[in-house]
Amino acid sequence: MQRSITYQDTVTTFFYVAAYIVYSSIATIYPFLPPLFAVLFVLFLKALEEQNFLNLLFVSFCLLIFEANNSYILFSSITFFYILYKLVMPKIYTSFSCTNCIKVSYILLSYIGYFFFISFLGNIFLFPLPDIDYYIIYYIVIEFFIVSIL
Repeated sequence: MQRSITYQDTVTTFFYVAAYIVYSSIATIYPFLPPLFAVLFVLFLKALEEQNFLNLLFVSFCLLIFEANNSYILFSSITFFYILYKLVMPKIYTSFSCTNCIKVSYILLSYIGYFFFISFLGNIFLFPLPDIDYYIIYYIVIEFFIVSIL
């Protein structure tokens, strides 16, 4: 069975991963660029819901790059996102009916929830606690507009 030339999902996903690697490198230099953490959360959820293993692998790789750039614990974001997907997101889907409320919850859970998750892991394994700065509010606002487009 041949593949259609118009079906290039793998190529476009690989292009997005390469673009994210370049963007994350630039975002570490310029702090006014958001790290697109909530966008990765939305893409992670979409890959899990569609059961697309290749996209899940690429998003997980991007999350590992995010962790490496910010000196977080290895595989902590992937673990946190999977816990949210299995335990929290079904309750949010049943509680909220508007899509904007769900998108706001995506962003707040991804940033604020991940901070508490990293703090929890830091207390367990005696790692230094992550710093929270005022850029987080800016990142939440910017990424809300980006996620509302998705």
